[in-house]
Amino acid sequence: MPPESHDPRDIPILTDAVPEELSQAAPVNIKDATSAIVSETLKLGDSLLHQAIKDIEATLIERVLDRLRAELPELVARTLAEHTAKPGEGSGDG
Repeated sequence: MPPESHDPRDIPILTDAVPEELSQAAPVNIKDATSAIVSETLKLGDSLLHQAIKDIEATLIERVLDRLRAELPELVARTLAEHTAKPGEGSGDG
């Protein structure tokens, strides 16, 4: 298939004039712009890291509490059994 030829009449024509004050952009200080970008990037990174730490901490706390809930009844039962055993039974402390 031959490529379609481009019709030069399809070129867009700008009809609105650009105001003079917008056509002369203020010069950009590259050092200041770079510094501002780096500073904002570091602030964002710091914020994201702090949020991630909070999320991880919440997950770890939830896991610890889940394990405590699961293991506490057996721990209490074992400890009560040890402390209520007759002398000579259990741990041998008596």
